[in-house]
Parts: sequence; C-alpha cells; structure tokens
Amino acid sequence: MARGVPGGYRIWDNKGRRWWGDHYELCPDDLLAELNGAADYGKITALLKRYRAQKR
Repeated sequence: MARGVPGGYRIWDNKGRRWWGDHYELCPDDLLAELNGAADYGKITALLKRYRAQKR
C-alpha cells in the first residue's frame, strides 16, 4: 500500500508492519498497480530496479 509522506510516497508493508523500498517523489502508478493487484515478486523487483535507475 502506498502512503503519502512529506515530499512524496512510500510503500507500507502491512505484513511486516514497516516501510518498504525507497521514497518516491512521484507516485509510480505501474508499481502501485502491481502491489495492489497480483503482487508478482519478479515484476515488482523489475519495477523497483527501473525506478531506482531513474533516480540516479
């Protein structure tokens, strides 16, 4: 689940009860759709790598 935080969005892990992943200034729609939908681990990992690369 994505939650708004000062300066952008973060992903909240309900199962682990902690923040997960990086802080995003813009809401990554395809990542959020995957997290809230099928939650395929491989696809989520690929999306996270893509967004990390864009931040650099």
